[in-house]
Amino acid sequence: MPRSTFRRIGKIRLAIDIVFAVVFFAFASVIGAFDVEFAPLVPLIAAFMSAALAVRRLNPALSLAIAWVGAIVQMLFGAPPLASNIAIFGVLYVTAAYGSRLVMWIGLASAGVGALTIALYLLAIEWLFTDQELWRTILMLMPIFGMALFGLALSWTAGALVRALRRARENREAQSTAEAEARAEHERVRIARDMHDVVAHSLAVIVAQADGARYAAAADPSVATGSLETIGQTARAALSDVRMLLAQLRHREAEGPQPTIADIDPLLAQVRQAGVDLVVDIDPAPQGDVPAAVQLAVYRILQEALTNALRHGDGGAVDVALAWHPGSVDVMIRNPAAARREPEHAGHGIIGMRERAQLVGGSLDVERRAAAFVVQARIPWAVPRREDGIPDRPAADERGEQRGGWPS
Repeated sequence: MPRSTFRRIGKIRLAIDIVFAVVFFAFASVIGAFDVEFAPLVPLIAAFMSAALAVRRLNPALSLAIAWVGAIVQMLFGAPPLASNIAIFGVLYVTAAYGSRLVMWIGLASAGVGALTIALYLLAIEWLFTDQELWRTILMLMPIFGMALFGLALSWTAGALVRALRRARENREAQSTAEAEARAEHERVRIARDMHDVVAHSLAVIVAQADGARYAAAADPSVATGSLETIGQTARAALSDVRMLLAQLRHREAEGPQPTIADIDPLLAQVRQAGVDLVVDIDPAPQGDVPAAVQLAVYRILQEALTNALRHGDGGAVDVALAWHPGSVDVMIRNPAAARREPEHAGHGIIGMRERAQLVGGSLDVERRAAAFVVQARIPWAVPRREDGIPDRPAADERGEQRGGWPS
């Protein structure tokens, strides 16, 4: 028989099955020895049934075959039911619990055929060796057939129930594993997106400042010094963000602080220091506590769009517009771009911006209008309301500025 038909049950389980089979053989041989007429046959049948028990979990198909051979030998010698025949119940159980799908259904068929065989075998013995009429013998053996069928089918059903419970547990474990892998993949994508936003933006600013410092160093060294200071500040900030992301990789539960709308002003100042002429229009300002996810999405979209404008723009003014409506926020970044640049070939940045918007239920469009490259996003958000139904407004400090650094 091919090796692939044997299950891996471990040495300890196999040893337990073999020891149990040996004990069963001794028990069946002792009990069957009281039948003087078939005493020599008892150990032989017990050996077949014990062997079937020994390999029942290792190979249910082989176990069922051995049990059938033992039963056929027993019937050929005309022996009555023996104590060793109890092993048949255990064999039918393992065919349903551990056998392949084919073996499982063969086991069910064996239960029905076995019950019928028992009834016919006893009918033949009763009819041949007694003077009782055939119809009386049939009526007497009908209950025997019913009991045999019930016992054999019950053993098989118990195995099928264990099989179903095991499959359900395996499905739950597989589902839990798949969910854990999905969460891990989502976390990896999020960290990769954050890494792209941080590194791409910071390097674009550093490159722009380094190029400007190189050209200005000969004419005005002080300009170069200022550029170098900006490069140092940008590099330190990027290094801090990268360290935070690496900490999240080492410790999944560690959630570092995320950018908010209060960080947009430093972002705009950083881009201006890189030499980009920004025209910013924020109208209306946010009228409530903006959810953290929406703040992060707006910040990252602005960061990526301004990075693209810095890298691919033609040096003209960049328009930035934010409109915080009661139920949504509109973001628009417009910058002059060379005609050869196409949004579809802008790399992973556009994909990342679109994912940022979609994660919070929003949408993002990228298109070319004449000689300009335009990024537009709309992100929904809910305004907290007081019990009287009036939207809450952020508190203002003594200077008349609202929370988050936005002008009133």
